[in-house]
Amino acid sequence: MPPSPAIAHVKALTFDVFGTVVDWRSSIIREGRALGARKGLDRDWVAFADDWRGLYQPQLEKVRSGQLGWTKLDDLHRGSLNALLKKHDIRGLSEAEIDDFNRAWHRLDPWPDVVAGLTQLKRKYPLVTLSNGNVSLMMHLARYAGLPWDAILGAEPTRHYKPQPECYRLTAEYLSLPPEQCMLVAAHNSDLVAASKVGYRTAFVPRPTEYGPGQRENLKAEHEFDVVARDFQDLAQQMGC
Repeated sequence: MPPSPAIAHVKALTFDVFGTVVDWRSSIIREGRALGARKGLDRDWVAFADDWRGLYQPQLEKVRSGQLGWTKLDDLHRGSLNALLKKHDIRGLSEAEIDDFNRAWHRLDPWPDVVAGLTQLKRKYPLVTLSNGNVSLMMHLARYAGLPWDAILGAEPTRHYKPQPECYRLTAEYLSLPPEQCMLVAAHNSDLVAASKVGYRTAFVPRPTEYGPGQRENLKAEHEFDVVARDFQDLAQQMGC
C-alpha cells in the first residue's frame, strides 16, 4: 500500500527511543531484581524503576534551563542513581557495581514488534535515533537489542534536549534534509507536537504499558498526526514498506 500524499515526501524516519522503541520500565525492574539477587538486597524494584524514571525530566530540565551546562544522559542518570541508592537504603555496592547498574539503561529490551518492524521500514527509509540518550548509550542499546539504525542523532550531537526545537531542527540538518522530509515516530504526544512545530511529519505508535498497568497518559493520539499505527509493523505497512 503506497503512503498517503501527506507523507509521500518523507526521506528519513527518526525515532524516539525510551518508551517508543524499548520497554525501559520492565528492563530496569529486571536489572534491579538481578542486582538484588546477587547482593542479597530485598527492595521494591518496581518503585525504584519508577523513581529513577521520575527524575528523568527534572534532570533534563536542569540542562535545558541552563542550571547545568551540557551534561550527557549517562551522567544525569548517575546523579539520579546516587540519590536513589540513599533513598532506598541500598548500601555496600562498589563503584564498579554502581557504574554497571547505571548502564542498565544500555540493556533495555525492545517491544516485541520493534525489530521486525524496523527491519521492514529499513527497506525503504533510513532509520535514525532522535533520542535524549547519548551516543554511546544508543550504540550499546542498539547492539544489545538488535536495532538496525543507520545513524545515531538527537540530543548529544545537537547539544539540546527534546523538546527544545534545536534538537529536531539540527537533527534534520545532520541528515541534509528539510524538517518536512523527516518523520518522527514516537509514543508521546508532546514529543510529536514539538517536532511538528519545527516542520516534521509525525507518526504516533501507542505504548500503553510503558509506565505499567496504571498508565494514564499517551494511551492514544491526542492530536492530528500524519500516521497513527498500532505497532511498528502496522507503521511499515502504512508507510508503503
